[in-house]
Amino acid sequence: MTAAGEHPPQPVPQRDVRVRRVRFAHPDGALRHHYVDGDLVTSHAIAVLSATFPPGEDFFVRAVGRYRDQITDPELAAQVRGFIGQEVVHGREHDHLNRVLQRMGYPTALTHRFIERVLALFDRRLPPRVLLGFTAGLEHYTATIAERLLTSPEAQALLGDTQVREILLWHALEESEHKAVAFDVYRTVGGSEHMRIWTMRVISTLLILHVITGTALSMLTDRAAYNPVRLARSLARLRRSPSWPARSSTICAPTTDGASTPTTSTAPNCWRAGKLNSSAPKAPSPAT
Repeated sequence: MTAAGEHPPQPVPQRDVRVRRVRFAHPDGALRHHYVDGDLVTSHAIAVLSATFPPGEDFFVRAVGRYRDQITDPELAAQVRGFIGQEVVHGREHDHLNRVLQRMGYPTALTHRFIERVLALFDRRLPPRVLLGFTAGLEHYTATIAERLLTSPEAQALLGDTQVREILLWHALEESEHKAVAFDVYRTVGGSEHMRIWTMRVISTLLILHVITGTALSMLTDRAAYNPVRLARSLARLRRSPSWPARSSTICAPTTDGASTPTTSTAPNCWRAGKLNSSAPKAPSPAT
């Protein structure tokens, strides 16, 4: 019997969660220092997010993987395999990008080590179902960012024709594909709505604090940040940016069954068709 106010597990819809064995090349000198359209703050913010992804993806894999033996639905089991495979490749490719950014002067290695230690502490101190709730909440955010990037030519244009743009578009596509997998696992193993709500609130607060603090600390290593005029202009531009949440028309909101699902559904097809803007992303080089 399901407690009052809780949602019984629903059949998992069929989804194509495929693992693409891609590798991105990073030629020396291919990126200018402020690679997001020359913008100071946004370049550091994306570097912080990229440095967060490898330990974060490992955390997601552990959180979902702990429950693999409890999943009896063949469709969900297949999606979990795809989810884990996609996340492993995401972590690897962002790790390669982060090494490039580190050589350019961004403190990505420091951010990586910090997040790795925080998530290891979570693993040691918190119940597995809480960790799964955190994962479902963080997947909510990555899906929101993914839908915004995939459907906004203005947001893509900020990244220019660079490998950073290609990596983020590929990552966004796959986040859109597996956006509900962690949530479906959470519901399947009996995660409560009450826990889902409070884990979402906790992880939301921690994520926002991390991005703001991490970006500020990253900027301390950049001489350009000590130019008050340039800093002020970059902060003002951030509020007008198409990636700024308040300007986004793509909203992740709970659906009638409690799932957090972005409202836009056409982005993956547009990415595959190369219709996102007049300059479609190049195909990544195949794995060797």
